[in-house]
This record gives sequence, structure tokens and C-alpha cells, in this order.
Amino acid sequence: MSKTLVRVKDLKQHFRVQGKFLSAPAYVKAVDGCSFHIEKGQTFALVGESGCGKSTIGRTILRLYEPTGGSIEYDGLDITKADMKPYRRRMQIVFQDPYSSLNPRMTVGDIVGEPLDINKVCKSSSERRELIIDRLNLVGLNTEHMNRYPHEFSGGQRQRISIARALALNPEFIICDEPVSALDVSIQAQVINKLIELQESLGLSYLFISHDLAVVRYISKYVGVMYLGKMVEMGDTDALFKNPVHPYTQALFSAAPEPGLRADKTEKRIILEGDVPSPIDPPSGCYFRTRCRYAKPECSQSAPEMREVETGHYAACHLI
Repeated sequence: MSKTLVRVKDLKQHFRVQGKFLSAPAYVKAVDGCSFHIEKGQTFALVGESGCGKSTIGRTILRLYEPTGGSIEYDGLDITKADMKPYRRRMQIVFQDPYSSLNPRMTVGDIVGEPLDINKVCKSSSERRELIIDRLNLVGLNTEHMNRYPHEFSGGQRQRISIARALALNPEFIICDEPVSALDVSIQAQVINKLIELQESLGLSYLFISHDLAVVRYISKYVGVMYLGKMVEMGDTDALFKNPVHPYTQALFSAAPEPGLRADKTEKRIILEGDVPSPIDPPSGCYFRTRCRYAKPECSQSAPEMREVETGHYAACHLI
């Protein structure tokens, strides 16, 4: 059997812009030709600036958004246009904001039990209760929490409830859409460690979406770096962090503070000039060329293709 659980090929997600002053149809190219794969039992992380298309990729894989182009394979089968109902039990998502992703009118027991009810998993109320308690125990909660409402919990506890809900149907694959960005730093570590613990005990595969490089380096096996809807660099986490080769990746990593680095030590910091171009009208050729300090005429003429820099390490740049 294949070790690859999810394979995305040339995925595109373009949203039409509505407006009565537009002379012609316009589209936001949120995702514009991304390809990667996720191995069974491993974590693939997507990083990049806000608005680069990370979350859109996650939701498109689950077909919460219908893809504009490309293909999505799950466990060797093309699900780009397939009926998703059989796959809903195998693929789940943990949303970014634990304050808005939980229904405030439902108890924790009903929130975790809703997927069980929709998929008619349980034959009796006692079986349903046992499954709910089991999922709560998995994330560090207990029976006493079943009859409480979301507003009675802290942010970290709410995210644990979201994880318990995602685990309700015993999925193989979970998309973690910035699951700790809304939490305090001390709570972030608890949630991340819980995700790792669950992955090891249940054999889960994750697509981990984040802009926090420290968290990504800690939890992921492979990393993909995105800029304006495109994948610019991808590879093994250790190799990519030790040797980022794309100019955007270098700038992104240099912006992250390093432990023990003095405030006046600025030689490693790369300052990008200009603003991120509009995804409605991106630059020709390489999307990053308008902010790249190494840009050459050829960068405006054609889009760079992914090339292997070293074993398992790829980058899309004409200068490599």
C-alpha cells in the first residue's frame, strides 16, 4: 500500500470578485498551482504571510471550497469531484479560533457528539455517551465537562474541545488551521504537545497551517513555504531551516527572533521592500520578483519551476 495519504497536484482556487464597477470578471488567485503530498502518520506544515493561501488550501482539500483546477488524491483515489460523504469520517479540521468555532448554545457533550449523530455511529445513548467521554479523555478533559457550555472554559480548553470533536469519528487525517495562534504562549505548548501525543498514539496525519515558525519547526516533519498563492520552497524541516535557499524563505526566517540574539544584532535581518502584490493582478513571471533584491529580467518573463536543491529539498527560483 502507498505511504502517501494526501497528494495535491497543481491545485488552484480562484474566487470571483463581485462589483458593479468591474468592466470584466476578476478573480482572486488565492491558490495558484500548488503541489505537495503528505505521508501517513506524519505532519506537513504550510507557512507564509497572512493571506498567502494556507487556509484556503486546507479547506479546498476538504472540499469546503470546490477547487478551480488541479487534483486532490486521498489514499490513492482522486476525490476532486467525488462524493465526499464517505471521506468526511476520515478527514477532519480544527479551526483557528476556539471562541467562534464552537456553538455557544450547545453543551460540550453535544458538540463532540454531533458528528456521531450526523453519521449515525451509535446504536444507543449509552454507547454515544461512552464515545464522547472517551474522546474528552483523549484530550485531557473528563466527564464533568460534558454538561458545560463553551463560555465556561478557557481558550486552551476550548481548543481541546475542538480537537475532541475532530477525533469523534476516528479520522486518519486532520487539518490544523492555526490551532494555537489565538492562545497564550503557555497554553500553546500544551495543545501542541497534545497533538503530537495523539499523532503517536492514533497514527494521525496532519496538515499543520501556521505562521509561527518555532511551532512549525517543533511539530512538523516537512514544510512548504507559500507566497501569494504559490509554493516557493518545500522540504524536510531540518534541511529547510538550516539552509533556506529561496529569497522569500530567507527573509521570512530572518524575521523570526532567535533565542539569545541581542536586540542590536541586525545583520541577519532581511527587510523586504514594498507591499505584497494584489492576488487579483499578480506580477508576471515570478510573483516575488517585485520585492526580491536579486531579481533579474528573466524573473519577469517566466514563472520558475520547482527544482531539487538537495535530496527532498525543492525551491522555485530562477537563481537556483
